Amino acid sequence: MAQRNFTLIKGGLSTPGESEKKRFVSAYATNTRLMGVVGLYIRWETQAGNTAADFHQFFYFDAEEYGFESYRSISGNDSMEIEFIENTLMGGLGGEKVDITQKEACFLIQSYAEINRRLSIPFPEEKKEYAFLLNYPVTLSNVEKRKLFAKQCVDIVSSYQAVNYFLMRCFGKDYEAAAYLSKGKFTLDIYPEIPEATLCKNTIDIFENEHGSSYLCESLIEYDAAYMLIVSEITVSGVKITSFERRSGMKVSPAEAAMMLSRPEFVTVYEILATPEEFDMGISELTPGTVLTTHESGRLFMSFNKNNDHVNGKVFRLNEDVSGLFFAADNGQMIIAAYSIKGIHAIEKNLRRSSLARYLLPVAKYEFKEPVLYEFIQSDFDDFEEFVDYIKD
Repeated sequence: MAQRNFTLIKGGLSTPGESEKKRFVSAYATNTRLMGVVGLYIRWETQAGNTAADFHQFFYFDAEEYGFESYRSISGNDSMEIEFIENTLMGGLGGEKVDITQKEACFLIQSYAEINRRLSIPFPEEKKEYAFLLNYPVTLSNVEKRKLFAKQCVDIVSSYQAVNYFLMRCFGKDYEAAAYLSKGKFTLDIYPEIPEATLCKNTIDIFENEHGSSYLCESLIEYDAAYMLIVSEITVSGVKITSFERRSGMKVSPAEAAMMLSRPEFVTVYEILATPEEFDMGISELTPGTVLTTHESGRLFMSFNKNNDHVNGKVFRLNEDVSGLFFAADNGQMIIAAYSIKGIHAIEKNLRRSSLARYLLPVAKYEFKEPVLYEFIQSDFDDFEEFVDYIKD
């Protein structure tokens, strides 16, 4: 039997006075760095005395504001619990998992931990479980750093995708990622007077000139609960940004911003005929990979796209990463919503194929010019149809 390469770690999960040995098994990072966030997972084989077990760590990093933002862990190999934690922490990222080494994983953790220290942001709870990774001696060469950064980034396949990601990173003051998308020397911080902002929507128009194609971008950004409409001009060579120039900018009201971001919402309402136990079994089958949030009037299951292809288009909207919503209301209604006919039909089709189908009675279908499901959840209404009657009046 081959000897296992355990590393002696003091403290960590062990009780006072004990030592625990850990052997690195595997790790992955999500290739979502260009969205400004990255998920990291590490699996260890642990041994304390004669007891051996697997230990799983999940990390959530934010490159713009929060650094090392969230942490969860679990011992053992309960696949349902592991999947639940993974979905809770990373379900909305929309990226693929890319294998990385122990050295690369430690470097990532320490890099984002430095943001916390620099900005005086508290570390996530259970620091004793990951403290050894903060102090693990690791150094990467410049070549290794570039390779690790590339692992965290999706492949750029079009100029639209390059432009949208580039603007997203520049408005977020994330110039490391913006530089990764660029070629040649030019100023990235051309809007120094604007604080760190979120790109809510971007519309691209292409113009031809003597130098080739130029991309005129109308960007709706949000910061400190205020909105601005910014017009920039960008040139691209292949899928690399080669210039970035400001053209104009103006403030817009929240009402104007809401109109710019408005999109239709398609809703189907069902009456639930199942017992709570039957319904919970059916909904868990129907909504794998969703993110669950609990509200006063029920539970909201949010389903995300499996990728971030919504960035690859002439018009980009930040909120188009959601593929569907399932709201299980405490009053016995099941409300599903999507932002396109195709989307709502796909959800209805999955419902008909699920074990939950025999417990659901469709009672109403709606098409709204703008989303209303969140308004209903936050309202004092218990019944969705009564809520619709109210907003019609």
